[in-house]
Amino acid sequence: MPAFPELTEPLSDGRVTLRLAAERDIPEVLIAYQDDPQLHRRMAEERPPSGADLGRRTEQAGAERLAGKSLTLTVAEPRDDTCRGQLYVGEVDWDNLLASLRIWIAPDRRGRGYGRGALALAGEWLLREAGLERVQIRVETRNEPMIRAASAAGFSWEGVLRGHMRAGGERLDAAVLSLVRSDLGS
Repeated sequence: MPAFPELTEPLSDGRVTLRLAAERDIPEVLIAYQDDPQLHRRMAEERPPSGADLGRRTEQAGAERLAGKSLTLTVAEPRDDTCRGQLYVGEVDWDNLLASLRIWIAPDRRGRGYGRGALALAGEWLLREAGLERVQIRVETRNEPMIRAASAAGFSWEGVLRGHMRAGGERLDAAVLSLVRSDLGS
């Protein structure tokens, strides 16, 4: 099974940087979930993660990357390594060369283009360097900021999956957006 390539240098567009997630990010992740009580719901999680949950995820991250199962990237600013959000690559299907993305940005950093920048950087890297041919986002249709960020990052609207997601005991429609290798040009 293919593995995600090692990210030896952070990806950056001059406004936002992506690097492998690290244990030092845990306090900022906990603060983001505390500052946005609905974040876990938007991330399709039953509850906010605890410090122990995040510690376990960090311990397993290297093996998950090498096994090609998942990857967690931290969103930061070019001159400040502090975690401002995270981007998750999961639901990886190496037979069909596709993966799904989820992202969150800290509440105090939203609306500044970090989501758009991180999605564009990750999408291009996954398609050019990791060998994938499609990356997709499924997001609750009411999450208009996320849909706008994905569109601005070059992801194409594909439609709505009715009743696709469960959150807080209710069925929700999911918007689907994707980026495929041919979208990148040469």
